[in-house]
Amino acid sequence: MADTGFPVEVVSVEERLYSGEATFVIAQTTEGELGILNHHEPLLGQLIPGGFVMIEQSDGKRRVASVQGGFLSVTGETVTVLAESAEWARDIDVDAARADLESSEEGTEEHERALSRIRAVEQLNQEK
Repeated sequence: MADTGFPVEVVSVEERLYSGEATFVIAQTTEGELGILNHHEPLLGQLIPGGFVMIEQSDGKRRVASVQGGFLSVTGETVTVLAESAEWARDIDVDAARADLESSEEGTEEHERALSRIRAVEQLNQEK
């Protein structure tokens, strides 16, 4: 049953980024990096600033979003990511993100956002 799809939504304050079927989701929370498969035990997790969410779609395509805080809700049947802000890794200018990381002070919101953007792009480019 692990390879069957389940509904996933990614919503930020600004917009709904994703609504579809996935076979696997990874989210970075304050408790660590969580991998979610179909029929996962219900949980509520706090997303970290400077993190990412990876969605392995039912069609095999990988989507990765840079996320800044928020929550991960798993009901056992669905996964919902409620992010304070989020953007798709494919839309990120990685050179600009690296420059922002180098010019920002560690621990600041700018630093966390740049780190998140770089992590998301790296995750998107990883081999399956």
